[in-house]
Amino acid sequence: MSDEALKTTPLAAAHVEAGARMVPFAGYSMPVQYKDGVLKEHLWTREHAGLFDVSHMGQARLRGVSPLSAFEEITPGDFIGLKPGKQRYSVLLNKKGGVIDDLMAARPDDDGLFVVVNGACKDNDFKVIDNELAGQVTIERLENRALLAIQGPEAAAVIGR
Repeated sequence: MSDEALKTTPLAAAHVEAGARMVPFAGYSMPVQYKDGVLKEHLWTREHAGLFDVSHMGQARLRGVSPLSAFEEITPGDFIGLKPGKQRYSVLLNKKGGVIDDLMAARPDDDGLFVVVNGACKDNDFKVIDNELAGQVTIERLENRALLAIQGPEAAAVIGR
């Protein structure tokens, strides 16, 4: 894929301004490292906390009469029992019970489900969800939204601040 055809995340300009080396990933221009290098970034995250732009991933809201129970038809996760404000990691299944892809789904409130699928597979994943749950849920794809992930032993403290 040529650089001209690459998509950008809402945070791309901030990455470039911060000195990131941008590379093609899942059809997007994504930061792979900053001036201190991958090893220092890795060690910092392992000891403290690192923030990652994962805006290339597929984000959607599922709404309908009973989106939580509908989602359980295509995943093995317990989403009916998921409390508002919580998230669950699961997998998207094909009709034979085989794994298509992994995903995360959160229950932001009592209306619907917020789903995040892998960036490289998002079009297919959303097509499967739409085909399998047609008539039960509507998928509102949330394009052009930033999505951040934080990890490391100090992640909760960083978020708390």
